[in-house]
Amino acid sequence: MTAEAAPGPYSNAVLALAADIPHLGDLPGAAGRARKVSRICGSEVEVALDLDAQGRIGALGLDVSACALGQASASVFARGAIGADRDDLAAGLDALTAMLKQGAAPPQGRFAALEALSGARDYPLRHGSILLAFQAGLAAYDQAAT
Repeated sequence: MTAEAAPGPYSNAVLALAADIPHLGDLPGAAGRARKVSRICGSEVEVALDLDAQGRIGALGLDVSACALGQASASVFARGAIGADRDDLAAGLDALTAMLKQGAAPPQGRFAALEALSGARDYPLRHGSILLAFQAGLAAYDQAAT
């Protein structure tokens, strides 16, 4: 059975992403920092970041305490965040939300690997955990930009 055909939302692709999250750990002195918590499941993601002179993410640190779906989403976020600006993060969050809640096509570009989470569409109680990294990343970006 391929990862795409695996039953439920926990495909091999999701588990592989969850097991390999880049940029784990604190970023001391970060210009922006935000923690988001899922009210439904208690998953938490904290994102700390610094911006470069062009307003793009230049450094990143994550603390992830979430289910495999939240970890996989954080992994995709971390892989695509370096070099991203606010518009990139907002577009990623919007596309991920639309994929999960409206059945839209998976995100493209730097966050295209979120396609692995398309199997979670039918599990709305997991959506909050999946969105956390992007929500925290956007909040941390806004804090760093002020």
